[in-house]
Amino acid sequence: MPNWSVTNAFRVLTRRKPLEDSTESKLAKVLSAFDLTALGIGSTLGVGVYVLAGEVSKSHAGPAVVLSFLIAAIASIFAGLCYAEFGARVPKAGSAYIYSYVTIGEFIAFLIGWNLILEYAIGSASVVKGLSTYLDSLCGYAMRDFLAEHLPMNVQGLSAYPDLFAFIVTILFSWAIASGAKESTRVNNIFTMLNLGVVLFVIIAGLFKVSSSNWSIPKSQVPEGYGNGGFMPYGVSGVIKGAAVCFYGFIGFDCIATAGEEAKNPKKSIPFAVIVSLGMIFLAYFGVSTVLTMMLPYYAQDESAPLPHVFRIYGWHVAEYVVTIGAMFGLCASLMGAMFPLPRIVFAMSNDGLLFKCLGEISTKYKTPFKGTMLTGLLCGILAAIFNLSQLVNMMSIGTLLAYSMVASCVLMLRYEVDERRDSRILGNGRIAMGQEQPCALWRRLLNLNGQTISTRQTARIVTGTVTMFSIWSFVFSQFLTKFEEDLANTTQLDVWLLILASIPLILMLYIISRQPTSGVQLSFKVPLVPWVPGVSILINIYLMIKLDILTWVRFSIWISIGLAIYLSYSIRHSRLRQREQRNNSIAMMRDASDTALLSQERSKYGNEVPLILMHSSS
Repeated sequence: MPNWSVTNAFRVLTRRKPLEDSTESKLAKVLSAFDLTALGIGSTLGVGVYVLAGEVSKSHAGPAVVLSFLIAAIASIFAGLCYAEFGARVPKAGSAYIYSYVTIGEFIAFLIGWNLILEYAIGSASVVKGLSTYLDSLCGYAMRDFLAEHLPMNVQGLSAYPDLFAFIVTILFSWAIASGAKESTRVNNIFTMLNLGVVLFVIIAGLFKVSSSNWSIPKSQVPEGYGNGGFMPYGVSGVIKGAAVCFYGFIGFDCIATAGEEAKNPKKSIPFAVIVSLGMIFLAYFGVSTVLTMMLPYYAQDESAPLPHVFRIYGWHVAEYVVTIGAMFGLCASLMGAMFPLPRIVFAMSNDGLLFKCLGEISTKYKTPFKGTMLTGLLCGILAAIFNLSQLVNMMSIGTLLAYSMVASCVLMLRYEVDERRDSRILGNGRIAMGQEQPCALWRRLLNLNGQTISTRQTARIVTGTVTMFSIWSFVFSQFLTKFEEDLANTTQLDVWLLILASIPLILMLYIISRQPTSGVQLSFKVPLVPWVPGVSILINIYLMIKLDILTWVRFSIWISIGLAIYLSYSIRHSRLRQREQRNNSIAMMRDASDTALLSQERSKYGNEVPLILMHSSS
């Protein structure tokens, strides 16, 4: 057990993984840019299109669900650009976990990784739950009625019955993914193409029955409990709350980054796949939600299977079954994409010594983390069997929003990181280059009025501190904004001024960051408009986080507490970085002991007049 002084504890918690890790990957490099794009689309176009559009329009936003999807898409696109840069910079398995490990430190990286495990496990459980609901609706809810009658679960906070079908399907998909990356992506590509075909069918077929009157229903015709009618029956607050839930519909593109070690050319294919998949996903969501809310009033939507329901209303039974069967293929693609990254996160953390070693063992036959895949599949199956869909969706949103915020923060820190090679450059006449830290007033350093062009430790510290303060102040600003949008009709001029004043520090901090010199590292893709794009991404993510209900935060806190117990009892002692430090310290101690022994021998030989050359060598 190490000596836990405050300094030592801080050093341990912030030890960082080298950006260029020379460890050879044990995973097979078999995935092309098309495979990664299909993986991103397939993992995302699932519950968001086939379930959430109806649920959010009926309960949260009404026809303005299209705006909820738009807000969620903007937050995701900003986050996607940050993921694309990191994918080009750090093409390793682990996604946001690895990104935070090389930028911030081990403790935060563990929390992010532990958080991602929850995110992907719940994501997989949500998708398989949607698949089960769709199949059940096709069979007249026979499965629900049978299980609720014979296996009821009368536990508050859990589902009414154990979903055995969802559990079995999860285990089968886990086995398929564990059988090989290339094999599982081939199946995913087929599912994704069928999925896109169904989305196009829904949009084109639905256009024949759309009516703009469904976006302007008067309040007198709206049933009690469904808002005030019109385009935004639940107000601006409902649109924002809907965006926080719709954000779940864009979760999935980050699975592209987790497959970095299995991509043939990750530095180019990951940015390409992230950008293309997000663009196609947004168009699909926007088109389907527009057609759905124009075909049928928002309050008449079916929350569990909206698309088959709306075609059933119009008597298009062939279309109803085509959509239902196609949606099942889409949900299968989404399930494959949701489950694919989970064992990769576990593998990366286990490989770094932060999780149990057995979870990261690579199968010699399949070249995949077979044990980790099956165990995480078991976790997903249990979650799918005992929880309902809405609980799972909210839990997943908070984890993903936190991960996206951390990735955006990491992009800022690495873009302005100290450039060791340029910083230490010496000019021919003996003067230090422009990277030298010149003593000057704090405000001049913050605004870089000296015109410094090379990033140094001083400028990197300024950026790190400013990014931290920006994230903290984003919580404060979000509180002002939440109060402002929840009661828009009763806002006063004072409220407007308070909101403006609260936004000034955010703009000032981003301006200070923009004034600092950037690193000279060349990348195949860079986020444009840094620091503004990552800064807006952080703000949007934090704002959406505080919109989630208190029970979601309670469940999230319990999960984090379990993770802290594992880190303090196991990870902190078995970390590969700690073992590497111990080896380096042992080697240094052996050298010191050898030098001391040599010096002692020479003292006995020469007395106190030891030759000067030996004194220098021992020191």
